[in-house]
Amino acid sequence: MTDLYWPKGTGFNDALADAAQLTDRTLDALIPVPPGLEARVYEAMRYAALAPGKRLRPFLVLAGAQLFGVAQRSALQAAAAIELVHAYSLVHDDLPAMDDSDLRRGRPTCHKAYDEATAVLAGDGLQTLAFEVLAHSDTHGDPAVRCELVTSLAQAAGPAGMVGGQMIDLIAETRTLDLDAITRLQRMKTGALIAFSCEAGAILGKASVEKRRALRGYAHDLGLAFQIADDLLDVEGSAGETGKPVGQDAVAGKATFVSILGIERARDQAQTLVGQAIAHLEAFEGNAELLRDAARFVVDRRT
Repeated sequence: MTDLYWPKGTGFNDALADAAQLTDRTLDALIPVPPGLEARVYEAMRYAALAPGKRLRPFLVLAGAQLFGVAQRSALQAAAAIELVHAYSLVHDDLPAMDDSDLRRGRPTCHKAYDEATAVLAGDGLQTLAFEVLAHSDTHGDPAVRCELVTSLAQAAGPAGMVGGQMIDLIAETRTLDLDAITRLQRMKTGALIAFSCEAGAILGKASVEKRRALRGYAHDLGLAFQIADDLLDVEGSAGETGKPVGQDAVAGKATFVSILGIERARDQAQTLVGQAIAHLEAFEGNAELLRDAARFVVDRRT
């Protein structure tokens, strides 16, 4: 393995913090504020994209890219793109028409800091900028690779992925869903973007089918474990820990992994999924330790 971003033996927490710093620096450069009247939407975009956060999805992009010797500049473009889409999804998710949240990442949501219309436009701007970033030659010299990244992210973020999952989530407010339906919802709403994050490095590195299949399996189990951990935090956590309101699923009457399985069974299921995710990384032998640590982190986090 090439020590491209982190020297061998770097701890997970240090690597995660470093990935966040690199991603934020990239995002800062990608969203300059112009002098015209449109400056307000750029300011709102920066407010959302550069809000404090773990940057787990960009970390997954970078950790995957390191496995295939991808240049850091290319990997950071893809890492920034997924964070732009994630930030857009949070801005729109917080709107009064959706979750109607006042707090995100420990500070006022975008529509509270600005206004609803500006927040809608900021989300639109973040989403479209993500695809501009992936299509840029800085992301990869091979246009076919850039096209595959654009297609993959579009599928993950669109109606067959995150947007479709969000639609099911809205329906869940008025209809009781069983465990299979909730699993499908979360694979689409949360898991699809995590899957892109895990596979982006393999796309950039033109990895073998076998290696890509291993990362896809890892992402599948990681995404579900991540969501179960989120459901547990919504029940057991506090707004001070999570940086956002808690208990909202119960108030809305939504079925979740926790409401169906119970706290202990849900926690056991998350740990089982982490074990399965780590098993998928056997194809990389000792070169994917940071990804293994990421799987453990997902279920142990308090934010």
